[in-house]
Amino acid sequence: MKKYIAEMIGTFALVFCGTGAIVINNVTQGGVSHVGIAITFGAIVAAMIYTFGRISGAHINPAVTIAFAFTDRFDRKDLLPYLVFQLIGAFLASATLRILFPIHENLGSTIPFGSWQQSFILEVILTYFLMLVIIFVSDSEETKAFTGLAVGGTVLLEAMFAGPITGASMNPARSIAPAIVSGNVTELWIYIAAPIIGAILASLTWKLMRDDD
Repeated sequence: MKKYIAEMIGTFALVFCGTGAIVINNVTQGGVSHVGIAITFGAIVAAMIYTFGRISGAHINPAVTIAFAFTDRFDRKDLLPYLVFQLIGAFLASATLRILFPIHENLGSTIPFGSWQQSFILEVILTYFLMLVIIFVSDSEETKAFTGLAVGGTVLLEAMFAGPITGASMNPARSIAPAIVSGNVTELWIYIAAPIIGAILASLTWKLMRDDD
């Protein structure tokens, strides 16, 4: 249960701080800024990896968990519990934000700026690169200690340049909870399917390029 609770708390922190930054930026009419939102997402991801990495691996992302299930580095019996507890954490975060900001329209939901095709392709590519960093950096004893910085930095980078177009979700839980709690579910499927596809492609890339292959 420690692993599952760690995933729940970690995902709560990610969704609460990340989408909370978006909500507060809207409420204060730019008080946080786009750069501040990107930094918030990157910083909370890095913090949760260093906090819970040794307990659960700090996936805090269903796409990451599903991708790890395609490797020999994750016990597949933990797949469903990880996904359930990640979603519980995400929904608790969005519910908390709904209580704090009851009139906010979307609670930081990810909504495509342009066409759905544009956001879908971007989300696949963004999550592919994010998962590549996660799986390769955490695979080596020489680089494992820098996993939080590397992953958090990647999230920050991708949120910085792609956020205005796709919302830079790269995480189904981060998109599912605010979308359902706020009722903005029309394009939610993009942010479920695309990150999972991108993450799985990254896992397959790791399997092809791993040192002991």
